[in-house]
Amino acid sequence: MKVGLGTVQFGLDYGISNPRGQVPEDEVARILQVARRAGVQVLDTAFEYGSSEEVLGRHLTVADRFRIVTKTPGVRSAHVSTDDARRLRTSFLLSLKRLGRAQVYGLLAHHAPDLLAEGGQILYAEMAALKREGLVQKIGASVYTGRQLDALLSRFAIDLVQLPLNVLDQRLLADGTLGRLRAAGVEIHARSVFLQGLLLMEPGRLDTRFSTVKDHLSQYHAFLGRAGVDPVRAALGFVASVPEVDQIIVGVVDAEQLQQVLDAAARPPLDASELACFAWHDESILDPSRWRPAREITGQACA
Repeated sequence: MKVGLGTVQFGLDYGISNPRGQVPEDEVARILQVARRAGVQVLDTAFEYGSSEEVLGRHLTVADRFRIVTKTPGVRSAHVSTDDARRLRTSFLLSLKRLGRAQVYGLLAHHAPDLLAEGGQILYAEMAALKREGLVQKIGASVYTGRQLDALLSRFAIDLVQLPLNVLDQRLLADGTLGRLRAAGVEIHARSVFLQGLLLMEPGRLDTRFSTVKDHLSQYHAFLGRAGVDPVRAALGFVASVPEVDQIIVGVVDAEQLQQVLDAAARPPLDASELACFAWHDESILDPSRWRPAREITGQACA
C-alpha cells in the first residue's frame, strides 16, 4: 500500500478545505481501523502537530505494524547550539513516550534549514546517534525545494525525505530532484498531494488569496470533467504515476474520506505527462505557509 496517513488533523485544526477542525478521537479510532484493514504502512506525525502523537499513542495497539515517522521541533535560528541538540533528543524521547513506542521508523528535521544553519551538523550528529542507538531506523528531513535537498545531500547521509508534490507543484519532478534522490538510495515520501485540499475545491469557492490561480484551477477542473476523472483520483493518480515516490502521505478528517482516498489510489495511476502543463510556479501558492494575497502572475495553461 503506497498511501501513508498524515495525522496533523489529529492534533490541530488544519487544512483550507477542512471546516470541521481537529478530528475527534472516536473518529481517529475509526480512521486507524480503516487504515489497518487496508494495509496502510506509514503514519506521519510530528512533535509540533499539537496533540497528534498523544492521540496516536492512545489508539495504537502493540499488534500494530505501522511504520511511524515523526519530526523534530524547529530551531529556526541562524546558529545551532549543543543546547538545541539536547532539546532534539529530549523532544524525541518525549515523542516515543507519547506514541507508546520503543522506537520509530523515521525521524525528520521538521525545518530543513536547521540542518543547513551554522552548527547544523550538531543536530544531524544527534539524529545519527539516535539511529545508532536503535531508537529510529531512518533519519532525514522535511524539505520544500530542490536547493535544500542538494545542500543536505552534499553535507549529510540522508535516508528519508518528505517533500511536496502535486499537480500544481511539479518543481522537484521537473528539475530532476526526484531522480537524483532515487539514484542516491533515499526513500521519498510525497506530501501536499491535495495541497491542503485546494486541488479538490471548486475554484468558484476560493477567496481572494487565490485570485492569481483561480482561472488556472478552473481550466484544470474543466480538463478533468472532459476526461471523466474526479479530482481525488486525479491528484492521487498524478503522484502515483511518479516511480520515484515510495509513499504518498495524505491527511483525512474521517474514515469515509480515507476509504475514498484508498479506493481512488487502487485505480491505475494517470499519465503524469498529461498533467504537466498544469504546473504552477508562484511559491506564494505552492507553499501553504505563505498563503496570503499574492501578486498577479501568468501561468502556463493547458488546451
